[in-house]
Amino acid sequence: MAQTTPVHPVDEVPPVRQLAAFGLQHVLAMYAGAVAVPLIVGGAMKLSPADLAYLITADLLVCGIATLIQCIGFWRFGVRLPIMQGCTFAAVSPMVLIGTTGGGLPAIYGSVIVAGLAIMLLAPVFGSLLRFFPPLVTGTVILIIGISLLPVAGNWVAGGAGSADFGAPKNIALAGFVLVVVLGVQRFAPAFLSRIAVLIGIGVGLAVAVPFGFTDFDGVADADWVGISTPFHFGAPTFEFSAIVSMLVVALVTMTETTGDLIAVGEMTDRRIEPRSLSDGLRTDGLSTVLGGVFNTFPYTAYAQNVGLVGMTRVRSRWVVATAGGVLVLLGLLPKLGAVVAAVPAPVLGGAGLVMFGTVAASGLRTLTQVDFKGNNNLTVVAVSVAMGVLPVGVPTIYEKFPDWFQTVMNSGISAGCLTAIVLNLLFNHLPGKAGSAAPEPDGLAGGGAEEGVEKSREEVV
Repeated sequence: MAQTTPVHPVDEVPPVRQLAAFGLQHVLAMYAGAVAVPLIVGGAMKLSPADLAYLITADLLVCGIATLIQCIGFWRFGVRLPIMQGCTFAAVSPMVLIGTTGGGLPAIYGSVIVAGLAIMLLAPVFGSLLRFFPPLVTGTVILIIGISLLPVAGNWVAGGAGSADFGAPKNIALAGFVLVVVLGVQRFAPAFLSRIAVLIGIGVGLAVAVPFGFTDFDGVADADWVGISTPFHFGAPTFEFSAIVSMLVVALVTMTETTGDLIAVGEMTDRRIEPRSLSDGLRTDGLSTVLGGVFNTFPYTAYAQNVGLVGMTRVRSRWVVATAGGVLVLLGLLPKLGAVVAAVPAPVLGGAGLVMFGTVAASGLRTLTQVDFKGNNNLTVVAVSVAMGVLPVGVPTIYEKFPDWFQTVMNSGISAGCLTAIVLNLLFNHLPGKAGSAAPEPDGLAGGGAEEGVEKSREEVV
């Protein structure tokens, strides 16, 4: 009797009803972040409501296309893991500066297209650097990603940054209620329901929010039924040197962040990232960013919000996230449907976000348990890297006196912590140690550059 080769959980195709539920859950987890970038940039440029709505639908459409490419893949594009794509916040400040100092949207889109092409060219270079991401570095980066996302959830819990009732007790109570529902479903519900605990929590939270006046469905009536994004809707792109330089710095930051996200998902799904797959994933970032410049939206990267959802639900199928990408395409083509999803109150998302983002941080700690901290400087690497990653999160204005390019890199806690971890790992575990440095210390803070537990391949560690 012929034996069939077992299918890896990443490649499994769940039943249609599960695909729909799991996919919608991923959409709700990232929707608020996805539409925030066009809202911020368009608002800073004082665009009309019609133009803002156009930016949002174009963003959702390209988000969906980029996610489908990343999950399904073709040729050398797509990491073929459950990865959601969305607009990167690292590009917000440079784009606002470009758009408001005379260049306008055409200058933004010109720089975005060049940045996307640069990412595609640099993808193999980043892929070859994977050996500098041992468990010591990857665990630290995943931990920093989770910690960096928690303030986002905190803002949602309080009602959404800039809201008139920010921090109102009713907002925090609603978020707490959603958190309790998510935890209760995950703990006591049957296996299938526990895997859509976030979706159930958001649904129950929305049902409670409607009678208490948390929701505003006015935007649904105003939205069009059908909206088609056309290339260069705001005019042909212009290519200004200063704008391109700024966006190239953003490209390096997003590549660093995406590398951390891809490695995190690889750890969670038991399909470890290899140099080639990392290059394929980054190449998709570049292609998505070029599409963003053509279809009136912005640079794209892997979304860490959904990394936490993968870890929390333990649903590892890439086809689930591909389904979410299909939903995003529909939202981009049907603005009225997108307006319904946008009506979900921020505190409802915040209650679920606390679990998801905390899961990312916990996954980083789990990876760090594979690292040897005795008689070496590995604890110092983690300590300083986490400190550098948390610094701009806790004190957002700390680098405001520095040049714009420096702020672009260091204001992202993920890129700041990742770069610090890579440099310190090279310093302590690759450069020759000083004489007599191998003596172990009881607290693990001092000692030589021992590479045990650091430079082992992922297969050896597992």
